[in-house]
Parts: sequence; C-alpha cells; structure tokens
Amino acid sequence: MIQLHKVKKIYPPHTVVLDNVDLEIGPGEFVSLVGLSGAGKSTLLKMLTREERPNSGKVMIEGVDLADIDDNDVPLLRRKIGTVYQDFKLLSRKTAYENVAFAMEVTGANQEDIEKDVPQVLSIVGLGHKLEFFPDEMSGGEKQRLAIARSMIHRPKILLADEPTGNLDLVNSYDVVKLLQKINELGTTVILATHDMNIVNRVGKRVISMDKGKIVRDQTHNGRYVI
Repeated sequence: MIQLHKVKKIYPPHTVVLDNVDLEIGPGEFVSLVGLSGAGKSTLLKMLTREERPNSGKVMIEGVDLADIDDNDVPLLRRKIGTVYQDFKLLSRKTAYENVAFAMEVTGANQEDIEKDVPQVLSIVGLGHKLEFFPDEMSGGEKQRLAIARSMIHRPKILLADEPTGNLDLVNSYDVVKLLQKINELGTTVILATHDMNIVNRVGKRVISMDKGKIVRDQTHNGRYVI
C-alpha cells in the first residue's frame, strides 16, 4: 500500500531530515514508527499526505507516485488518509458533533449522510453521549478520541497518528491505543509515530526505528522492544 524509495528531504540550508529512506508497508498493517525528537518521523508522515515533497526519491500509495498527482487532486488523496496529532487540532467553538460534521461538509457531503454518519462514528469512539459537548468540556482523552473520530469520518484506508498520546496520562494513552488497534482490526492501515516504548510494547506489532533521518531497524515485534 505504501512505498518509499530512496526518499531524501533536506531543509535549507543543509539539514538532512530524511536520508535515502526505503520503506514498504502493506495493507492492514499496524506499524509503530519510533525514534527521538528530530529523527524524521513527522516529516516521513507528511510525505504521505504530500504536505512535504522529497528532494529526491519516490513516495507511492497504492501504486501511485504522489509526485504525479495534480495539486487539485491532493484533497482527494487526503480523504484516503486520516491524520491524528498530539495537539488535537479541534475547532474550539464547535461541538463534538459539529467538529466531525464540518469534516464532511467541506467535502460536499449532503445533510442526510452527515446526520447518519456523525453519530455513528462518535459512538464507535465512545463519545455517543457527548455529541453536544464542546472541546473545553472534555478530558484530554476524549478530545483525542474526538480527533480520531474526525479523522475516520471518510473511512480512510490509512490512519497516521503522530504522537497522539503525547499530551495524555497513562490511562488515557492506553485507551487511545486500544482505539487505534480497533480501527486497525477493521482493516485500516495504521502508522503510529511515538517515542513511548510502553505504548509500542502494548501494541506488539511491527516496529520501525529511525535515527537522524535513516531507518536503522525494522523488525517484527517479538517480546519487549527497547531502543
């Protein structure tokens, strides 16, 4: 599903953030992408949504080279890819229902589909009873589950989670990870970028370790993982 071939990214003047990265991720995989801050994890994820472009190399999704996609078609690409961030990126003046509905409205969804799909996806993430709550009335864990609901409303084939537990306590972190695992079990490819080894070991799946823009280890999880 995802292929990176000799991908290099340099930020001016000479900062190499991805250094000839080769990577393949199959459909339905759950991959933990680990490494210290500055290792290149976030930049790699941004390559997949074409927020960033490589200086050289190829980034492909389902056999399509993202360099060949017209700028006008990038929103269509991003509907296939859900994104979840550490800082939630919610609309503070909209309710939980409105936050998710807005993601449908901007893509031209009709009102009937919005009224059907939004309560359903909020129920899946355990927020069916908080449709009319605003983000500042919710806990950190609930905000992240709302962000996940918004990311899943278009039924993406890929979910990118960039340090989604970074602002959460241990209990809420595990709840979010269980939700990501549930989404993966339904067939979505999940890439979780994190530096938390407790989270990685709880997931117990494939682990890709990055350091200074390079992939330094790629292993199937067997037992506890440590850097």
